[in-house]
Amino acid sequence: MKKKYFLDKNNNKYKTNINKIAKKNIINLIPYQSARLLDNSRFDHILLNANESPITPILKLTKNTFNRYPEPQPKRLIKNYSNYCGVNVANILVSRGADEGIELLIRTFCNYENDKILFFPPTYGMYQINAEILGIKYNAIKSLENWQLDLYTIKKNLDNVKIIYICNPNNPTGNLINENDIIELLEITQGKSIVVIDEAYIEFCVKYTIVHLIEKYSNLVILRTLSKAFSLAGLRCGFVLANEEIIHLLLKVIAPYPIPEPVADIAIQALNRKNLILMHNNVNKLINNKKLLVENLKKCHVVKNIFSSRTNYVLTKFFNSNYIFKALSKKGIIVRNQDHNIGLSNCLRISVGTNYETTRLISILQELSSY
Repeated sequence: MKKKYFLDKNNNKYKTNINKIAKKNIINLIPYQSARLLDNSRFDHILLNANESPITPILKLTKNTFNRYPEPQPKRLIKNYSNYCGVNVANILVSRGADEGIELLIRTFCNYENDKILFFPPTYGMYQINAEILGIKYNAIKSLENWQLDLYTIKKNLDNVKIIYICNPNNPTGNLINENDIIELLEITQGKSIVVIDEAYIEFCVKYTIVHLIEKYSNLVILRTLSKAFSLAGLRCGFVLANEEIIHLLLKVIAPYPIPEPVADIAIQALNRKNLILMHNNVNKLINNKKLLVENLKKCHVVKNIFSSRTNYVLTKFFNSNYIFKALSKKGIIVRNQDHNIGLSNCLRISVGTNYETTRLISILQELSSY
């Protein structure tokens, strides 16, 4: 790369080193490797790496007046989501995906000098990335072999912990976290820590939501999104569910106009009665497609183990995951490589696609099994 020179006020050349100005933690930061970043947005491929829905919703904008700022927190959208999730409107904040909720909570509750966040790998990477960006310490306590919480170790490491992040169902493993363990954590951290349950995939096993505990525990926060089951990953619309005091604090910190008018417009439609029925039907289709995927993965000799999943993806252990990952990529099928994560050697995460996408994937894996 050629060195770039700038001109000073006397037209003399000089070069600048922005790294001397930037924060050191950002210079050294390894950014989150999002699915679109890794596959370079190759939409001509079969994309089974981002846990997106393969079903495109048929929704159109009903408004075209964009010269005014939108509502900071769209009342109709919050009302519709309240009706859907059974939580009072005062306990809901709309965010730019659940990702903004993760960051917003750290900015609201954590002091960079002493405070920490806690999470349990293997899990969603943005808990750690947000802490690193904001200069907040973190403690990663490895999950047990069955990917449940190691409560014994957690209890010994709660000093200065302000936020505990639990992905449930967990990404990338697909398992549910024991509700009694979550309740125990909520009990022992009252008045000390916020317990954040990331329910991005809860629509695929909705009876396991813990929204009913929000009224009981003032330190409980639940993150939701329209990205997965609602087939609206491109919309970037999420929700923070918590007691009124927490919502009030978050409203002080969130950007003035976080929800664009087109986002609110589409999200409101997605939450009407007709489209909720469609969403539930699509969830059932994907659950059936997952059964088909698992049944056929079991017949592939390159597969070592298939982990139980309550989500729209299946974590699969191969005998040689890097070989399989590259072979699938060459054939135009992109899955998510998890080999670098703690306890997930030789694992690939496969999003549930259409019947055609599943058939194509299995066909290639069967070919590879015959070598």
